Amino acid sequence: MGPQPALFLDRDGVINVDHGYVCTPDRTEFVDGIFDLVRVANQRSHRVVVVTNQAGIARGYYSENEFRRYMEWMSGVFEEHQARLDAVYYCPHHPATGQTGYKRACTCRKPAPGMILAAQRDLALDLAASILVGDKPSDIAAGQAAGVGLCVQVGADGAMGHGITEDLRAVVDVLAVRQAGDHQSDLVGSDIIINTASTR
Repeated sequence: MGPQPALFLDRDGVINVDHGYVCTPDRTEFVDGIFDLVRVANQRSHRVVVVTNQAGIARGYYSENEFRRYMEWMSGVFEEHQARLDAVYYCPHHPATGQTGYKRACTCRKPAPGMILAAQRDLALDLAASILVGDKPSDIAAGQAAGVGLCVQVGADGAMGHGITEDLRAVVDVLAVRQAGDHQSDLVGSDIIINTASTR
């Protein structure tokens, strides 16, 4: 089986509404349309990979273990909606503010491409055939630096200029016309992978 395309997703502002350092189910509000997008990506044999800056860890708002447990919960919610997250990569650092070990410049915090490149190595991804969806210029910069074929900024500040739900539906349309590969069944039931890109 050759390299596979991926759908890279930022988390806050793309998967869930960005209420600021969200890390508990009670503060989670899923963006309308995200389950449909991930479901179509699964059907089109794209690995779905979350790439997220998590400065809340550096700032001490929650621990890495708490973040991992939260993402496992989130993955379960997607499964309840017949959609699958294949992997989560996160950067726990901040260059200016943070606790010991977390306050530092790194190659994983977007706009650096470290998380995307780590996912490529770990999951054998075809970046040129992949799509990245983010809500900030730093997301797009990371995707472009890594060589992701299509990078889409959603939301009011995005290039399409619509609300995020409308933009996600447009990405669904892009995925819907892509041809599914013959390796789709190999991905069913795969366990979610949660990694820090900085250790790869």
